Amino acid sequence: MPQPPILKVSEIFFSAAGEGGRQGEPTIFIRLAGCNLRCSFCDTKYAWKVGREMTIEEISARADKIKKKFRVDWVCLTGGEPLLQELKPLALKLRRAGFKIQVETNGTRPLNIKPDWLTVSPKPPDYRLTADCRRLADEVKLVVTRRLGLREIRRVRQALSGSVTLFLQPQSAASWSYKKAWQLYLQAARAGLCGVRLSCQLHKIYRIK
Repeated sequence: MPQPPILKVSEIFFSAAGEGGRQGEPTIFIRLAGCNLRCSFCDTKYAWKVGREMTIEEISARADKIKKKFRVDWVCLTGGEPLLQELKPLALKLRRAGFKIQVETNGTRPLNIKPDWLTVSPKPPDYRLTADCRRLADEVKLVVTRRLGLREIRRVRQALSGSVTLFLQPQSAASWSYKKAWQLYLQAARAGLCGVRLSCQLHKIYRIK
């Protein structure tokens, strides 16, 4: 008999979406284990490690249990890098259960599903994005590292449709990164770059998961 689809999962939990255009919305987070980049500034390094192997049925059952406790319509598939694993069977199962699906990716891997909301967070040094991520992104988040400059912001902005919002995301709520984000925001505005917004990590401000 064929084996049921297995995913390596770091954690599953309920929270408010902390970043980007869905900020504040009730969300079930399914954090998948493993990453192909492993950035030094990553704030979820624990997800790099091999996670617990779970079947699609087990993951879906956890989501259903959370939905019975909280009114929630959205599931966010995040990581690590979720697109290192085959997401289609899980996405089909979650959609049948009535969920809308957000995928948060670093943009280096081809999409294996078409989510309801695609968040792309390209990383240094080259901020590379696949063609389908450029085409389907609903939003892009740039972590404001010490190396991020207007040149990189311009490069990413020009690779995207003008309707896609580009968020400047402070690095791990560090005070220096907030200050730098504001300076980059001013530079982007002076340069006439459209759709660039300041952001924050709501979950760090509220000190929640």
